[in-house]
Parts: sequence; structure tokens; C-alpha cells
Amino acid sequence: MAVIHADDPQSFQDAVLNEKGRVLVDFWANWCGPCRMMAPVLEELSEKYPDVKVVKTDVDQMQETAVQYGVSSIPAFVLFEDGAVKNQTVGAMSLSMLAEKLGIA
Repeated sequence: MAVIHADDPQSFQDAVLNEKGRVLVDFWANWCGPCRMMAPVLEELSEKYPDVKVVKTDVDQMQETAVQYGVSSIPAFVLFEDGAVKNQTVGAMSLSMLAEKLGIA
């Protein structure tokens, strides 16, 4: 499954909060080096775990949403299940570590 972008409140609502199943949200910014380093990891995650939808949300465009979910450092990863927060972690890491920390693997 491809990584999608949700950079406005309506697309975040549709892609994350209204979605059944697991959705991994990557709170990121274009100027953040570690965030850019995670892009291929997230692509790989979307291929290895097709039951997990991956959504990227730009914190510069979605500041209120980032604050709502306690994002104070990026990259931040929040795993939602059926629209509710299930788990979260922060920082650049390998695919296996990200999957383990979030309980995806």
C-alpha cells in the first residue's frame, strides 16, 4: 500500500480517524533530516505490512493536530486502530525497531 499524505483537517479525518483497522501516522516536516531519512523505511513498512495504512502529516501545516496528539519532537509516529491512538514513538530508527516499538510486528 502506498504512503499517503493528510495535510489538512478533513483529509486527516478521512484517512486516519474514520479508517477501520491500523493506521500509522508519521508527523514530519520537510526541513527535518531524520524525517526525510525515514521516508524509505515507511515505504518498506507499507509493503511489508499491507494491513497497516501509512499516512504522512506535515506538522507545519497541521500544527493543531500535532499538538492534539502530543507531538513535541519529530519524526513522531502514532499508531491508530479504528480511529483511536494505540501506540506511539519518536525518532528515526530501523524498520524492525519501528515495528517492534509500535507493536506492528
